[in-house]
Amino acid sequence: MAMNSFYATGKRKEAVAKVWMKTGEGKILVNERSFEDYFPREIYRKTVREPLELVDFLGRFDVAAHVEGGGLSGQAEALRLGIAKVISEINPELRKTLKKANFLSRDARMKERKKPGLRGARARPQTSKR
Repeated sequence: MAMNSFYATGKRKEAVAKVWMKTGEGKILVNERSFEDYFPREIYRKTVREPLELVDFLGRFDVAAHVEGGGLSGQAEALRLGIAKVISEINPELRKTLKKANFLSRDARMKERKKPGLRGARARPQTSKR
């Protein structure tokens, strides 16, 4: 993107979102698709829009993002973190507002690994009584 754009990365579960923001009319592109097309459910769209609405950047900046890994929920939350980080880079005074709303916190909860001899992370195989 151009030099007047700002970049940040957001992560959640297995999802990684690379986010670029620049001044514009409020278009949001995710993986070169429209935002509404990529996130079919309104809850995901609301999640992504939250930091922009909080600081009133919704119609003033264009967002371009490349998201990969995980599911739609993790991707939406990774994108939200990425957008919040970019906003705090554009205007450092808004950092306090975003931090209070908990948009700058990386949710570190990950899937627990499968252990040897078990069916899942903790599920044990069924035992036979005879």
